[in-house]
Amino acid sequence: MRRWQVLAGVGMVWLAAAVSAQAPYVAIEQRVDPQQLADVGLSPAQLQTLNRLLREADARAPAPVAAPVAMPGGPTAAPMFPGLDDGPIHASVTGPVDGWQPGTVFTLDNGQQWQVLKGEMKLKASRSNPPIVVVPGIAGRWFLQVDEDLPKARVFRIR
Repeated sequence: MRRWQVLAGVGMVWLAAAVSAQAPYVAIEQRVDPQQLADVGLSPAQLQTLNRLLREADARAPAPVAAPVAMPGGPTAAPMFPGLDDGPIHASVTGPVDGWQPGTVFTLDNGQQWQVLKGEMKLKASRSNPPIVVVPGIAGRWFLQVDEDLPKARVFRIR
């Protein structure tokens, strides 16, 4: 059983070497614990053959291919700030809005529900079914805006 564990370890070492083909070859004696290597019971000639086979496999392994870099503004350009590519959500709140605080839930006419995570505001006058905009922020954050002149509430979607 022990022999198979060491051979599996050698196989994993070989696989790691094949994946990182750019690194120079390191002999198996330097990669595996000497006691484990002794437990396998390979002769010096067998160790030499194993090192030669692994070195040749490293040489044959294809070099890692770098992922293509998209030019800014290109069709495959990754967003610099995830979430900002999502457009704002325009909808209306169902029911009256007189303010918000953490825990307040807004149900929109499109069926979505957003809960306030941060921010607190008391409106001077209650608004009935006001139009709102849920604006994306950096790193998946969203902000609910009742009026562009008022502070936004940081929200997360619950439905």
